[in-house]
Formats: sequence, structure tokens, C-alpha cells
Amino acid sequence: MTQRISVIVTGGSSGMGLATAKLYAARGCDVAIIGRSAGKLAAATSELRAIATAPGQRIESRAADLSNFEAARGAIDSLVESGFGPDILVNSAGVIVPGEFATMPLANFESNIDNGYWSVVYPCRAAVPHMLARGRGSIVNVSSVAGYLGIYGYTGYSSAKFAVMGFTEALRFEMKPHGISVHVVCPPDTDTPALAFEHTLRPAETDVIAGNIKPISPEKVAEAIVRGVARGKYLIIPDALSSFYFRLKGLLPEVFFAIVDGDVKKARSSAGLLPEVAVAIAEGDGSETGISKR
Repeated sequence: MTQRISVIVTGGSSGMGLATAKLYAARGCDVAIIGRSAGKLAAATSELRAIATAPGQRIESRAADLSNFEAARGAIDSLVESGFGPDILVNSAGVIVPGEFATMPLANFESNIDNGYWSVVYPCRAAVPHMLARGRGSIVNVSSVAGYLGIYGYTGYSSAKFAVMGFTEALRFEMKPHGISVHVVCPPDTDTPALAFEHTLRPAETDVIAGNIKPISPEKVAEAIVRGVARGKYLIIPDALSSFYFRLKGLLPEVFFAIVDGDVKKARSSAGLLPEVAVAIAEGDGSETGISKR
């Protein structure tokens, strides 16, 4: 009898985390989701149980603040003790709080790091000893296009996601000799409830740089994750345009910088934002220009 694969998804109560949990559940895997909101977890767990396909298939959830190591370890250990391997750990938890560096509250910057970096590292730290003991497993860390392209208005988020890229690459080398595969996912804007909130905070320059590019669906990201893990692919970029920019920056960084600089200049010109206004924003709270701190 083939043992059922067990999957733990952090940030699994919504967005791409839930989409990934659904895809694994539909394939007959035991699935556990971890998130902060007990209400969202309960609703997501009901959705997952409704699409479970195998007799005796387990769907579980745990509430935890994954930016706290003890909470992350407690959730992971509890699941392992109840029978979840884990065979696959997908780290999809995080927040995105945009804002220009000179004016954004420091707390927002720190929130990006706490919830976009430590919320990846801590579940890995909790799960790795269990995987090492079993001699197998797969770890999937969700970074972002902002993890290899510095995005205007995303100094905090890009810092967190660049850190995830470096952490995951180093972790890959450490885990491979032990039979544990490690993967990093770099989605672009994804059509989730969090994106709508993100748009209320991000600068106009960011929208000009993004142009008319439409967000991709969480389901497309989930499909790329499941397919990438099955194929043993380290770098998982779900869409062709983001993959193109990854190659462009790697091969011709000066061209990439020129493109983005041009977009920023265009945005600031159309908004009538003169250099002296920018200086006022940097030196004050922006209230004189009608731009408030975020």
C-alpha cells in the first residue's frame, strides 16, 4: 500500500496558499494549513474537506503567528505528532506593505521583514529536523518577482523577498545531500484579496512600471508549484513575462535599469512631482504636498 503524501501549507487559508492546498487535496494528499485567523482557517478547512478525493484523507489546520518561532514550531510539531510527515512544506504566509522608503512608517518596513522573511525561515527551522530524521521531504518557499527585481515603492517587501531568495538558495545546498529538495517560487502580482489592499498603498510610479500587466490567478501559481516540485525544479516562475525579466536583469542589468528609470521618470512627470517636492517629502512627513505617511 502506497503511503499518502502529507503536505503542510503556511498561509493556507487564502490566496495562493489556499489554491495550492486545494490542488494537493484534490490529488488525494493529506493537507494541513497554518494561518493566523481561526475563522479563515475554519472556512478554508471546510472547502478542502469538500474536495478531498481519497478515503481517510486528512485535512487539518493550526492557528499560529509564524513570525514567532515558538508558535511556528508548536504548529509544525503538533502536526508531525499527529501523523503529518511532512513530505512537503509550502511556505506561502506573508504580508505586503508598500510605501516609499523616506515616508513609510518604520513599523511597516519591519512588518515586511517579520512576516515576509521570518515567517518563511521559522517554519523551515521547525520542519527541517523532522525531514532530516526521515531522510526525505520537499520545502517550497514563496518569494516574489520582487525577490530578484527591486520594485519602486517596495523597499521593505523586496528586502524580505531578496532575503528569502538567498536563504532558500543556501538551504538548497545544505539539504540536497540529505535527500531533501528545496524550491523557490517567484510569482508576479497575483489576484488575491491582499492585492486590492496593496494597491491602496503603493505609489503611482509602481503602477506605471507595472503598465497594463494583469495579475495572474492564484490557481496558476498553485499549478506551477505542484508541477515544479514534481519535476524537482528549484526556481519556479509561474509566468513567461516574469521569467523574461529574470533573464534580462541577469544578462543585461543596465538595460533593465534604463527601462525602470524611464518608467519612474514618466510617472513622476505625469504626476507633476518636481525634484524640490521630492526633497520636501524626504525631509518631512509629506503633509505639505498632500502625501501622508503610510
